Amino acid sequence: MPNLSKIAQGLSGPRAGDGGGKGRRRLSYPMVLLVIAAALLLISLLQAYTGARDLSSAGQYGGALTAAVPIGLAGLGGLWAERAGVINIGLEGMMMLGAFCAGWIGWQHGPWAAALAGVIGGALGGLVHAVATVTFGVDHIVSGVAINILALGVTQYLAKLWFGLEGSAAAQAGGNEKQSPPMEDMSTFSVPWISDWLGTLENKDWFFLSDAAGIARGLCTNVSWLTLVAAGLFVGTFFLLWRSSFGLRLRSCGENPVAAESLGVNVYTYKYAALLVSGGLAGLGGAFLAIVVHMYSDGQTGGRGYIGLATMIFGNWRPGGVAMGAGLFGYMDSLQLRGGGGTVHALLLLVVVLLIAAALWKIRTTGTKTAVASLVVAAVLLVWYALTDAVPREFVAATPYVATLLVLALAAQRLRPPKAIGRTYQKGQGT
Repeated sequence: MPNLSKIAQGLSGPRAGDGGGKGRRRLSYPMVLLVIAAALLLISLLQAYTGARDLSSAGQYGGALTAAVPIGLAGLGGLWAERAGVINIGLEGMMMLGAFCAGWIGWQHGPWAAALAGVIGGALGGLVHAVATVTFGVDHIVSGVAINILALGVTQYLAKLWFGLEGSAAAQAGGNEKQSPPMEDMSTFSVPWISDWLGTLENKDWFFLSDAAGIARGLCTNVSWLTLVAAGLFVGTFFLLWRSSFGLRLRSCGENPVAAESLGVNVYTYKYAALLVSGGLAGLGGAFLAIVVHMYSDGQTGGRGYIGLATMIFGNWRPGGVAMGAGLFGYMDSLQLRGGGGTVHALLLLVVVLLIAAALWKIRTTGTKTAVASLVVAAVLLVWYALTDAVPREFVAATPYVATLLVLALAAQRLRPPKAIGRTYQKGQGT
């Protein structure tokens, strides 16, 4: 049996990939609640000043929750792979495979079978990535890009063959070469009484209280059961990777695989397991997209696999961080789906405040260059806000990607990836 105490000792240093380090303190629960309250107050003040009602509406946050799930699942899949030391650029392709398999099975057997098919489709993509990178030592980036290209070609070809073939059952049921036939709707749920009460409170237009009620109502009204499954997967990932011997061994493969093998860990087995889970989670994210709109369609993932990868990096390779990043990008995605030009315009002012706060923090911690850059960007955005009444529709559509770049730029200096991530490992190095 592997010596778990020695593995744990090796993972307990400041570069263990947990975002920790000397002098870094963890946020306590009271502090987290205080931060949440401060954020709600800031949103209420911004909404009162700008009149942008969607900043805290139930519809906006309900849409954000729906948009965050596939991004979060892709990010969680990336976390599994990279904690085992394998870069997974192929998340986008695995989502494509999951969405396609969900559409193929879903119109015949329903949404729950579609979700399972999506997991299997994504896991097959993860298996291909594992064979290429773990067994044959192919460069991780090259393999991931190849999977994305391969998945795009395979799904488009099979869609023509299975959905668009003239006279086939799928074509007669409404399918064509660009989309699958429609599947049954997956039921949703609302929290009894609480949802209605929050709706009443939201309609009161009381400062702060109505805003908080609108946000809470969006998170507990017409929620898909798959959203609960996704939340459970985040919790399960935390306990499995950080509170079990299996997770300790898997993370050791991403920190120091040679040392892990010398202590009896079968590195290949854990890397394969991590990539299968990684592909399955990304595939479930793709399946979620198909289930929400009741069908698979060409180009359905829309780059969400790449945004999921960004949430993993922004989240510092931790489930909680991935969830917060997915929530942020889901919020921006929901804005562009709702055509929120006025809301995005109001958010420019919020970004200005956050950039100024970040600059003051950087000055306090001797990050002068970063602070100056933040202040320059804040000044540009403030001028933009002052000279316009709304942002162009084209910019609204690009807000999820702009937010991705902005957040990664601000978070880059605090990131602590696993030490051995992306390195080629050959079995027997630790003996």
